[in-house]
Amino acid sequence: MAKSKAIFICQECGHQETRWLGKCPSCNNWNTFAESIREKKGGSRSHGKKFSLDETPINIADISTEDNKRISTGISEFDHILGGGIVPGSLALLAGPPGIGKSTLLLQVAESLAKSNKKCLYVSGEESLAQIKLRGDRLGVSSSQLLVYSGTDVQEILNQARNIKPALVIIDSIQTVYHPDLSAIPGSVGQVRGCAEEINYFAKSERIPVFISGQVTKEGVIAGPKILEHTVDTVLYFDETKDNFYRVIRTEKNRFGPAAELSIFQMKKTGLEQVINPSLMFLESRPVGAAGSVIVTLIEGSRPLLIELQALVTGTSFSMPRRQVSGLDYNRVLLMVAVMEKILGTRLENQDIFLNIAGGTKISEPACDLSIIMAIYSAFRNKPVDEGIIVIGEVGLAGEIRAVSFIDKRVNEARKLGFKTCIIPKGNLKGFSSKKIELIGVSTIREAVKIIDKEKEIKKI
Repeated sequence: MAKSKAIFICQECGHQETRWLGKCPSCNNWNTFAESIREKKGGSRSHGKKFSLDETPINIADISTEDNKRISTGISEFDHILGGGIVPGSLALLAGPPGIGKSTLLLQVAESLAKSNKKCLYVSGEESLAQIKLRGDRLGVSSSQLLVYSGTDVQEILNQARNIKPALVIIDSIQTVYHPDLSAIPGSVGQVRGCAEEINYFAKSERIPVFISGQVTKEGVIAGPKILEHTVDTVLYFDETKDNFYRVIRTEKNRFGPAAELSIFQMKKTGLEQVINPSLMFLESRPVGAAGSVIVTLIEGSRPLLIELQALVTGTSFSMPRRQVSGLDYNRVLLMVAVMEKILGTRLENQDIFLNIAGGTKISEPACDLSIIMAIYSAFRNKPVDEGIIVIGEVGLAGEIRAVSFIDKRVNEARKLGFKTCIIPKGNLKGFSSKKIELIGVSTIREAVKIIDKEKEIKKI
């Protein structure tokens, strides 16, 4: 018989100890250790087995990729974040907070594939078959190629999949399934890790793609051990905008395509509906002629997005002025304010400054530096930036404007949406031109803010 040994596993990071500890030495969290039983030898656990189909290494040039053609889900925005479709034998994790729409989206993906005569298996450990049917009726899901199964034993689930041989397996969720050879409760670090390894072995050996849904903690990180994210091939994070009306999916990891991709869906009564042109969504409520409003072009993965940045500058009634930022790096904004005071001589020490990204998204790339300065300057001088102008550029500590990457994608996206002028770094003008949109190259922030003053003077004349 197999011998077993009790160990204690941290439920936050997966650190193991032979005795219980109050504080985890790895992640420094308190009261996170739980007892688990580990088999020493002779166990029947199958997860962790190799999935190599060849006993000896082979030349990479001799490997055929003809059977690895991506499978289109029929939902273009979902294919976009996957890098062009589902890769056979891949394991993907879709994580998000409760009620965000993970189960709804996965059921819609299964139905879309089933309509193209591809058999899909949808497994739920949280809902009964009747509950799945009720949700399916609301979403209009009725394909005969979509099979549903309610269970939590991971070995039984994978055995059903081996018998059916579907084109896609969906397991909702990884925190509800368990491996019978592990004594830990479902959702614990040991169970999540063991089940993920077993599912990964199944996907690679059977060459059947698998999607698993996952929960997030109150801090907003994916629940379970970090090894879960290392095991899967793709990590998709599901979030929502501030108005709770749009759903944003970001690619945090992708072994078969670019990471940091972004797709937007709209929640409706009949399910999630994809937003084909996100830039229009972010700009649809933009005020015309308002001071402090500036448009900037971002790159999310391989997709350019037009975002509205809003600034409000007003005199403070306190000894310490307020600096409130939403959707931007707070320290980066403070740096831009310091550059403005030093280079432009603007007196902002007695002004409250509020910055916001319209639509509830977040900006982290330095290409929005110049737009931050232009928005603050526009609000401070009460001089609006012309609504046909796009502002792009990274700003250095000396007030110089540095070149940014993918300038062609940024400018072309602005041109498609009807913008007439792009203020870009002078370094990006070399070898790049566009006849359908005016390009203004600037090398310092002094040159950039003069454009606002010039536009105001032209309108007065």
